[in-house]
Amino acid sequence: MELRHLRYFCVVAEELNLTRAAERLHMAQPPLTRQVKHLETHLGTPLFQRHSRGLVLTQAGQFFYEHALQILEKVDVVVTSTRHMARSQHQSFGIGFVPSVFYGQLPLLVRGLRQKDDLELTLSELITVQQVQALKAGRIDMGFGRLLIDDPEVEQEILFEEPMMAALPAGHPLGDTRPTLAQLAVDPLILFPAKPRRSLADMVLGLFRRHGLKVQVAQEANELQTALGLVISGLGITLVPEQVSRLKRDGIVYAYLADSGITTPIICSRRKGEAPSEIMLAANKILDVLVENRRSGRYP
Repeated sequence: MELRHLRYFCVVAEELNLTRAAERLHMAQPPLTRQVKHLETHLGTPLFQRHSRGLVLTQAGQFFYEHALQILEKVDVVVTSTRHMARSQHQSFGIGFVPSVFYGQLPLLVRGLRQKDDLELTLSELITVQQVQALKAGRIDMGFGRLLIDDPEVEQEILFEEPMMAALPAGHPLGDTRPTLAQLAVDPLILFPAKPRRSLADMVLGLFRRHGLKVQVAQEANELQTALGLVISGLGITLVPEQVSRLKRDGIVYAYLADSGITTPIICSRRKGEAPSEIMLAANKILDVLVENRRSGRYP
């Protein structure tokens, strides 16, 4: 089996159509079909079910696709990193983050790391599930999210719990109160991000569900800013972490909740079992100070 076989298979798995896959790969369809069948023979199991409307991944095909993607991502990272090393002696450090953590102390961490002249810092907006994959592939070195993901290659640390707030359109009757979840459940709900899942959207739905409340989801948005815009437009309300309230926008008000213990964690993810680099040690040191500031109430 060669890397090209994995690349061919992944394109077919994404398109679920041999004609379109062949066009993407700039090759004829018959040899692509032969390559897929050869791969299935080599693995000893069908990877696709053939239907008149196209292809469907089998359970084995889905498993193979997920792991083939990781292999190809790691290969791409190694190639890119090797080329980068040939061009520059600078150290690189990648940080992944969910948008809702970028209104608090994360910018201060970035600012602190940028003081190092020999560091090339990259930032990637990724939900927690994507951060775990990026860590394993070597595309980032540290991630900040809100979900605990069980993965043997990644370690996660809960830095602190952050209160959730209601984001309401200006003039909403509950805008000057501390509303309960039951009161908020009456209004249509704006969820974000819509995809990929699992995400903060699932945490919010689970929160209402655990309190025995049913909600009407009016709209799902992929971006935080879009969700806030929908709230301003009067299409519904949404729940956001406290630090989002630092983002001031006309037409929206933020309210703390009356229910106790309604929080969401800030979670730092790193690769497990890896000796920390000089940059990682510096990042951890800055992070420790920022977390202590947050816990002690010195919120920047």
